[in-house]
Amino acid sequence: TSADDHDVGGALEQVRGQISAAASAHGLAEPTLVAVSKTKPLELLQAAYDCGQRSFGENYAQELIEKSPQMPEDVRWHFIGHLQSNKAKALVKGVPGLCVLETLDSIKLARKLNTAVTDAGPDDRTLGVYLQVHTSDEESKYGVKPENAAELAKSVVSECPRLELQGLMTIGAPGDPSCFDKLSKCRDEVAEALGQEPASLVLSMGMSGDFETAIARGSSSVRVGSTIFGARDYPNRA
Repeated sequence: TSADDHDVGGALEQVRGQISAAASAHGLAEPTLVAVSKTKPLELLQAAYDCGQRSFGENYAQELIEKSPQMPEDVRWHFIGHLQSNKAKALVKGVPGLCVLETLDSIKLARKLNTAVTDAGPDDRTLGVYLQVHTSDEESKYGVKPENAAELAKSVVSECPRLELQGLMTIGAPGDPSCFDKLSKCRDEVAEALGQEPASLVLSMGMSGDFETAIARGSSSVRVGSTIFGARDYPNRA
């Protein structure tokens, strides 16, 4: 196949080693590695799966809906792209293994997701969500402003019983580690508003270029794509 020239297993092992080293250097617990597989063909995902990888991140609803039934059932899918609220129903219904939506940034989307989980079933199904927080000065990024995150968190918890608020996520600006510190501070505020320990909420921050810096600042989940799967983008069939 066209994907044979990239050694996913070797790359994955290297990234895991870097994550482990960064965490132990700071005396911190090792974060979850989410392998970002958007636009990558199934054989590359399967290669990572065969090396023990279970958490995968996808950015496009239609692509994830197409890939999900073709991968083993124990894959933990993280949706890490912007989701339009009118696509919530299709995503939840089409991806039974959807484990976390990392990009929740409005109560409107939360309500749509809550309804979608209720409708899709089974009766005990819940969906993990992270609040996406806008921590940089860049205009292009989605996300709730840090000062509004605690209020959104309280609304989600009180209005959306089928959603489990599990953490916070940010993309941040390249080369600006202060974004990570802002997310950590924001987690403290959200945790206080919910009456929880900050450590009970995931900090999803850090990508291929800066995950070691993010780990040093307390990340508990990193999203790494091109380093594992190669930089090539495949035509998006979705």
